[in-house]
Amino acid sequence: MDFELRATEPSDYDTIATWIQDAVSCSRWAGPLVPFPFSARELPELLSVKGGSSYSLAAGNNRCIGFGQFWVVRQGSVHLGRIIISPEARGVGTGRLLCKKLIAKAIQETDAARVTLRVYRDNAPALSLYSSLGFAIIESESTDKLLLMSASNAEQGVMSAD
Repeated sequence: MDFELRATEPSDYDTIATWIQDAVSCSRWAGPLVPFPFSARELPELLSVKGGSSYSLAAGNNRCIGFGQFWVVRQGSVHLGRIIISPEARGVGTGRLLCKKLIAKAIQETDAARVTLRVYRDNAPALSLYSSLGFAIIESESTDKLLLMSASNAEQGVMSAD
């Protein structure tokens, strides 16, 4: 099956909204400023980040199976956020594919040399994935709940979308 990273379409938000089932998962995915419940129609505005870009991973039938964003945090550094995979597509490498494609797109669009992201300390699957992609924990910028992770374009093979 072919997968494409493409700009998020209005209908994708309808799909993404079904993946968030409760206030806790909403806060962990989107942050404390996104209320739950929300309507799919509200998501583009609720998820808006100044200077940010939103992308969806679409399966061969153009069905949205993943979502993620990136934004420049400072010159030379781009931050990934709000990465989510359809519950039906988890555990089979879809998250890895989304991350690799999103990272490649972020580097292409921003020319950043460093990519960062945050992950909950107790999110073992995501932590394992990001570590395997070359991200390292920056403990000095982490909290008791959230880890800041960073990967360098020059140091890691993380920038390839293969």
